[in-house]
Amino acid sequence: MRRSHLKMAMAITAAAAASPSTALSSSYLLGRRECLKFLPRPAHSARKIRSTLKLSLVTAASSSSSSSSSSFKIKFAEGKEKGKAEIKEEAPKPKAFVIPWIVEDENGNFSFHMTHPNPQKLLEPSSPSTQKDKGKSKSAKAPPKAPTPEPKYSKAARRFFNENFRPTQRLGKVLAMAGVASRRGSEEIIFEGRVTVNGAICKTPQTRVDPLKDTIYIDGKTLPKKLPPKLYFALNKPKGYICSSGEENKSVLSLLDDYMKIWVQRNAGVPKPRLFTVGRLDVATSGLIIITNDGDFAQKVAHPSSGLTKEYIASVEGKVNRRHLQVVSEGTLVEGVRCTPVSVEHISPQPNEQKQRLRIVVHEGRNHEVRHLIENAGLKICSLKRVRIGGFKLPQDLGVGKHQVLGEAAIKNKLGLSI
Repeated sequence: MRRSHLKMAMAITAAAAASPSTALSSSYLLGRRECLKFLPRPAHSARKIRSTLKLSLVTAASSSSSSSSSSFKIKFAEGKEKGKAEIKEEAPKPKAFVIPWIVEDENGNFSFHMTHPNPQKLLEPSSPSTQKDKGKSKSAKAPPKAPTPEPKYSKAARRFFNENFRPTQRLGKVLAMAGVASRRGSEEIIFEGRVTVNGAICKTPQTRVDPLKDTIYIDGKTLPKKLPPKLYFALNKPKGYICSSGEENKSVLSLLDDYMKIWVQRNAGVPKPRLFTVGRLDVATSGLIIITNDGDFAQKVAHPSSGLTKEYIASVEGKVNRRHLQVVSEGTLVEGVRCTPVSVEHISPQPNEQKQRLRIVVHEGRNHEVRHLIENAGLKICSLKRVRIGGFKLPQDLGVGKHQVLGEAAIKNKLGLSI
């Protein structure tokens, strides 16, 4: 019976191969199912039959597809191989943007280049040899620290210090600071026995006293406990005024009368300060002069050891030549002492005047020293003006006969003195 079944299956397969149009028809499939019904499943021979049927069906399907493609003229696209990605053509790269170089040579001629003629120069700014070290060098010194301000003490602390630890002063200086007389005049008053300290007559100007603690009498009058503060003035001295206090109307001190009246009203109970000039200017000389009541300051500025120079501007008649400058620079005798200027310079005249001018710088500034130097050269002086003392120049906005009030630190800094 198995052989009959096998023959039937072979017949069906042959029929399918003979008529491809009906190979996939329902009758063919039903016949195939009917045929397979009779095949036993567990048998080993059935597996061979099934494989034989599958092979015959594949053969029939391939023959039918070839006949159908030829009958309907259908073309199929070629299959793509798997595992190979499509290779796209790369787009052309854009051309580089070239910047032309215009270079100037040593002769000043310009040339056109598509590239830099010396590309090594472009790398020099970025080389490590040209880069500055931004880090702090070990050898660099630390900036100096700002000076710490002195602590401020209360009024009670200052009063306690003044009462117990205030340094004593010489009696002659105390009288001069109180405005009794000049330093020499105060010493003469002490020598005459007109001064008493704590009830005893004192004839020694070097006696150390404390104005706040000691009781001082002058001709029976009590010396005030409060001393006037130190005052400093810069005055533009006019012609015709003297530097001494002999004639009040023509003294330079009379130019400060208005200021002193206001000062006395503001400082009630404080004695009026005794003012005097630092150095002197003759009657015919104008310019800068300093007025103060500080004797130590005046002595330090006027003394030659301070090294402060004085500058004068002299207007002369006639024409100044090189011989005149040479004679002035050689110096002359003043009061038996050879005086030589620091410098002599011929400067241009003022716009409104036709007189020649000389700038002369001297060290000591003895009595009429500048006038002797100019007259020794055969020149006649028309006017003489002092414009500088040390590093302190006469302010341009300070009118003739006017004064300027200065502090102790300010005037010492301008003069170049140590405070």
